[in-house]
Amino acid sequence: MNFTESFRIAIRAVFANKVRSALTMLGVIIGVAAVILLVAIGTGVQGEVTSTVEGLGSNLLFIFPGKQSTTGGGSSFGPGMSGGKPFSLSDAQYLRTRLQLIDAVVPVASGAGNARYQNRNDYATLSGTTDQGTLVVSATLGAGRFFNRSENDAASRVGVIGYTVKTSLFPNGEDPLGRVITINGQRFTVIGWYTKVGGGLSGDQDNVIRVPISALESLTGNSRVPIMLVKVTNTSDIDLVRAQIKRVLAPKFSDQITVMSQDQTLGIFNQLLGTLTVMLAGIAGISLLVGGIGIMNIMLVSVSERTREIGIRKAVGARTYDILSQFVIEAMMLSVLGGVFGIAVGAGGAFALSGLVPTTVTPWAVAIAFFFSAGVGIFFGVYPAWKASKLDPIVALRYE
Repeated sequence: MNFTESFRIAIRAVFANKVRSALTMLGVIIGVAAVILLVAIGTGVQGEVTSTVEGLGSNLLFIFPGKQSTTGGGSSFGPGMSGGKPFSLSDAQYLRTRLQLIDAVVPVASGAGNARYQNRNDYATLSGTTDQGTLVVSATLGAGRFFNRSENDAASRVGVIGYTVKTSLFPNGEDPLGRVITINGQRFTVIGWYTKVGGGLSGDQDNVIRVPISALESLTGNSRVPIMLVKVTNTSDIDLVRAQIKRVLAPKFSDQITVMSQDQTLGIFNQLLGTLTVMLAGIAGISLLVGGIGIMNIMLVSVSERTREIGIRKAVGARTYDILSQFVIEAMMLSVLGGVFGIAVGAGGAFALSGLVPTTVTPWAVAIAFFFSAGVGIFFGVYPAWKASKLDPIVALRYE
């Protein structure tokens, strides 16, 4: 027997028991699909974070309350932050008057609220910022304007709505400008609306209402400012401004603040998301091992069922290598076919979920999943093949 003959016999054996072969491949299909899908989600989220942070503009410094943690812990204020007390609007105002070489200091806070117009409702994200928020908000106005400084200082009840909010509250092309909507029971005047942005890391990025941060407290009952953004005039002055920020805030916060540039912020997020992606892929890979055990069990059953066939082959001159290669090829075919179907299912699932969460199918994830599935077939197929090749032909021929 040559390799071609062993391959032909293996194919015939696989297709002779179609249902059993399909069920055997199912574990590999699920494992490969899970690896590709979870890696696609992790990679897509990582890309979304990168584009979101980069879309805020250049020359930005992020100020988080709390000390950057090196032990993996954190708080609700920022990535890898621990300890510290939250900022307030007065801290942002004080920082704005004391810093040099900057264009803006923008406090940012958020919450959730129920927006209502006539008999229509929409549960939206509330984003509070100042009149300088246009310097750090990557969104395009479709009509109207952003609120100005006097409206922010007076905590005026005005807002700019996202595209989803606009279509929910004002369908059929109604003009929302100047209309009064109710947010958490309070009346706000719509002064502008944004063009469509699309889905993002936290869901629908168009389902947002931006209001003066001074007015947000009355809507949410929370006066905390979890983050401040400082836009530096020139990139070359970032380190100097960073030192100024720490010096200005030191009397109140001591060293319990963290100031990071865009690159540092992206580095932390990408490290966290990269670790999470690897962990999820590893968990999904366990199902591949389970699928491999299933292949080994089925191959052991196949060896038992075909004991007389093996005895006849060895009696007419088949070598140990011939029997070994036949069963290894059979196991490898099951895993490779399972890997191919798994890639199709995983890629299809990633495409189907792309409207809900950001997904990116990467070639390296597909390659790793495929070759790992092939390796699983070889690894778990060797023992049954070795057992078959070692059968004594006389004993095999007597097997009933």
